[in-house]
Amino acid sequence: MDDLGAPISYLTCSKGTPVIDATGEQVGTVSHVLADDELDVFDGIVATRHHDTLEHRFADADQVVSIHERGVLLNVAWSELHEPSSNPAVVEVGADDLVDDDTGHALRERLQRAWDLISGRG
Repeated sequence: MDDLGAPISYLTCSKGTPVIDATGEQVGTVSHVLADDELDVFDGIVATRHHDTLEHRFADADQVVSIHERGVLLNVAWSELHEPSSNPAVVEVGADDLVDDDTGHALRERLQRAWDLISGRG
């Protein structure tokens, strides 16, 4: 893995920053950073993978190990990330996954915001 530079705040992470998964492979780039501005809480990122088709995945804040000047490190593989959808209620998650104890934000809400950004509604 190349030098990713100094750690930075999610507030300064920019679109196009490489995303590296738990295998050490660059799996995509940052498309959007999700945060609750009112609470100043980082919710995660939406990453885009460029292959034959554009794939978008949502990395929840607890799946992001660190954010650096030249890369975002994840603690999971690309295949373990959620796919944002227009109907996040269909995402298969357990009851423990629905609410983050620290912020009280539902995963469903974060996935909806990710979809809104990708689809241009956000």
